[in-house]
Amino acid sequence: MERPRRSSRPVQVGDVQIGGGAPISVQTMTVSKTHEVETTLNEIERVVDAGADIVRVAVPRPEDADALDDIVQGAPVPIVADIHFNYQYALKAIEAGIDKVRINPGNIGKREWEREVLQAAKEAGVPIRIGVNSGSLEEDILDKHGYPKPQALFESAMRHVEVCTRNNFEDIVISVKHSDPYMMIQAYRKVAEETDYPLHLGVTESGSLDTGTVKSSIGLGALLADGIGDTIRVSLAADPVEEVKVGHRILKSLGIGRPGVNIIACPTCGRLVGDLFTVVEEVEEAIAEQNFDKNLDVALMGCAVNGPGEAEGADLGVSLGRGRAHFFKHGEVVDTVPEDEIVDTVLEAIENWDEEDESGDGETAATSPGDGAPATDEADTEEDASTGATGVTKPDLPTS
Repeated sequence: MERPRRSSRPVQVGDVQIGGGAPISVQTMTVSKTHEVETTLNEIERVVDAGADIVRVAVPRPEDADALDDIVQGAPVPIVADIHFNYQYALKAIEAGIDKVRINPGNIGKREWEREVLQAAKEAGVPIRIGVNSGSLEEDILDKHGYPKPQALFESAMRHVEVCTRNNFEDIVISVKHSDPYMMIQAYRKVAEETDYPLHLGVTESGSLDTGTVKSSIGLGALLADGIGDTIRVSLAADPVEEVKVGHRILKSLGIGRPGVNIIACPTCGRLVGDLFTVVEEVEEAIAEQNFDKNLDVALMGCAVNGPGEAEGADLGVSLGRGRAHFFKHGEVVDTVPEDEIVDTVLEAIENWDEEDESGDGETAATSPGDGAPATDEADTEEDASTGATGVTKPDLPTS
């Protein structure tokens, strides 16, 4: 099924396009002191290895602004300078060859300073992200609305957009982040409805790896599912590498991320007859380590009920039995493997997946007795009528 996508104007950030139908990019922000160049570049390398498309660095001090030239030259992906209030840091960032500036033009002081920054950005072809946060709204807007409600975030963003358009600058990306996913969703929907600027999605101050992942998945996922959003940043009180990983998982879960293996695993229940938890953990770890770029759905199921029947849409997978598992492709059982060989079997199948497999026209093993059928043994045949020949629960029970 084709996913919806809001139409937005394109903005070029280095060699990465945001908006205009381009793939949704994943961003993060370094925690290193930017002026500690070697440390910051090492951190950038780590997050890029994890899949970051764009990286933002903080520029709160003059020494950070002075370091941007070295950061830009040494980074393998586009770099965004995060600047608040000081227009001179923005000018230095643009001069250093930064790929984008995050700033609120209306917060940098005099109108001539606004014009100077926007003119410099326009001449250099550097876009600006208007980054509105619930925790830093203008006092008059807060007084008007009482608290950072969605309309307040929208009005703040439009105020800064007006500064840009007044100076004939429209190379803009907008974010209206809130720590409350519900508020954040409503604010972005309002901006999406009223403008065609590309949107940078995020739930600000979302929390730890555990709680922040949940909040970000709700906020970003709800918008992305409706086709809203052109680039994302998952804000976590955790290693930025984790932000990138969660971001890609959110995109992958909606079928809109970069190619990669998507794991489907049943929730398990009393029908479970094997160690599915270990299987899932080991397969996920191995897939992450090998970084497959094949677009596959792999189902890891705990019994025949949650086996090929419920996972027939998966490209390949397994359903556990007693000490072994059915291995299936495109919903058809093709082999039976011992439980201790499940992980290797799945990884080998992914590694060898080709166009023939992808089309579903590959040769499928026969399932008649004596000709590739799932194996049986005496222990299995001693089971009562509620179990099948391979010791897995028959798929005529209620599904989970």
